Amino acid sequence: MRVLCAFPEAMPSSNSRPPACLAPGALYLALLLHLSLSSQAGGRRPLPVDRPPGLKEKTLILLDVSTKNPVRTVNENFLSLQLDPSIIHDGWLDFLSSKRLVTLARGLSPAFLRFGGKRTDFLQFQNLRNPAKSRGGPGPDYYLKNYEDDIVRSDVALDKQKGCKIAQHPDVMLELQREKAAQMHLVLLKEQFSNTYSNLILTARSLDKLYNFADCSGLHLIFALNALRRNPNNSWNSSSALSLLKYSASKKYNISWELGNEPNNYRIMHGRAVNGSQLGKDYIQLKSLLQPIRIYSRASLYGPNIGRPRKNVIALLDGFMKVAGSTVDAVTWQHCYIDGRVVKVMDFLKTRLLETLSDQIRKIQKVVNTYTPGKKIWLEGVVTTSAGGTNNLSDSYAAGFLWLNTLGMLANQGIDVVIRHSFFDHGYNHLVDQNFNPLPDYWLSLLYKRLIGPKVLAVHVAGLQRKPRPGRVIRDKLRIYAHCTNHHNHNYVRGSITLFIINLHRSRKKIKLAGTLRDKLVHQYLLQPYGQEGLKSKSVQLNGQPLVMVDDGTLPELKPRPLRAGRTLVIPPVTMGFYVVKNVNALACRYR
Repeated sequence: MRVLCAFPEAMPSSNSRPPACLAPGALYLALLLHLSLSSQAGGRRPLPVDRPPGLKEKTLILLDVSTKNPVRTVNENFLSLQLDPSIIHDGWLDFLSSKRLVTLARGLSPAFLRFGGKRTDFLQFQNLRNPAKSRGGPGPDYYLKNYEDDIVRSDVALDKQKGCKIAQHPDVMLELQREKAAQMHLVLLKEQFSNTYSNLILTARSLDKLYNFADCSGLHLIFALNALRRNPNNSWNSSSALSLLKYSASKKYNISWELGNEPNNYRIMHGRAVNGSQLGKDYIQLKSLLQPIRIYSRASLYGPNIGRPRKNVIALLDGFMKVAGSTVDAVTWQHCYIDGRVVKVMDFLKTRLLETLSDQIRKIQKVVNTYTPGKKIWLEGVVTTSAGGTNNLSDSYAAGFLWLNTLGMLANQGIDVVIRHSFFDHGYNHLVDQNFNPLPDYWLSLLYKRLIGPKVLAVHVAGLQRKPRPGRVIRDKLRIYAHCTNHHNHNYVRGSITLFIINLHRSRKKIKLAGTLRDKLVHQYLLQPYGQEGLKSKSVQLNGQPLVMVDDGTLPELKPRPLRAGRTLVIPPVTMGFYVVKNVNALACRYR
């Protein structure tokens, strides 16, 4: 032990010592006495110790936001949704008319609804009203047949103008469907692991139900057509697609279109590869089919919906952009963070995992800007875990850290739209479970929709940097994003700013608003797990109050907690939340 003493410049005698300095022996005796008294004190808490004056300031984070100009402006439908064609297989498509599901989907509007996934390229359209009767016998859903004619009604209270077909399903019917879906879930997982998929038949009646759900929910439908129907020369066989286009046009359905899903996997799934050049020609062919159809002559076309941008996938995208880059309205790709078969709860807190998406964005942007500079880029079908997800993890509070960071990172890097896989289907990556109950990521998405506008603002912080140790990379566990507050939210005047903050630290963090945000009133929307499961909880609380749907099937009011003007924001450990800074009068946010 090293003892430091400060001696005065002039000493009265060589034998005298200042009272502020103890000899090493006396210090040792004092230390023994202190330890003895501490052991006799038992479990009593020690007296608080005053911290040095400079210590508190070192832990305080100063935060300001640039308010003159946005750094990015994303699509109004930035957070959008996906439905997988597997809902035809397991029977859930027949329940999209549920009032509860429509209410939940409407809460996330306006948004796109992409109907696509791994089974897109095994989907065939048949213009038959009831295929079971045409086969001369009952279909697999015999206990559900014709139920629409009995219980579907026009719910005027839900939508007075559209007269949407909304169903009130008996509990016994829902229980039967859940049993059937549980059995089909095993079949679907087996197909996914083996990469051998059975064909799916989409009837005219099923398409009607799908469009009714999208339209009544305020969602714009994007339909992904089967691209694996091939002619002997490997060109696209468009016969089934043309039949679907004609039927949709006859019903005046407002739909945008895609062709295929993850074409980089066609060799594995079908034994026949399709290169980027050929896929580009297929898209040009689809465009030529749409143009003569009056209602679809100006319909949007998106693609090629590639998978993770590895070397072979980048080569496919390069070939596609060279041929059809100007044909599509936005370039699309997919991303999955973790293998769902080996995931653990702490994986969702790894900052290294949160950063994997950033490198992919740069790879995609490089190819796109080479051929069509400024072309919009969409991330379609983003999931936290593969293989259908993991129960009590992919559908838990912990998964929200990846989801919220994805939204912040994509908007900051200029991605125009992100489509979440999936709103509702089999597995555990969805926003709504099979009891039609919203999961943590749904509430997170709802808060995002209510509070976050399309204009992205630059964040400036001080006090976050730490000195890295040799051989160790320090990654930021406190993530702060800023947007103009949603101008459709009438609780806040234009010019307000919304921050959303992710704290992955195991300690709370204090943030002091500075600059243009200084001394402004703040509304806090802190989202935390609810119940004994902690991070694995499937329920959440907002500012200490559990979030559940109201008894009449409507969404609850999302009440903020007002914070006193000038108060330091205290962010609890391992949490996420939204903070609306009111009346900033930000120039970037005053106009649409």
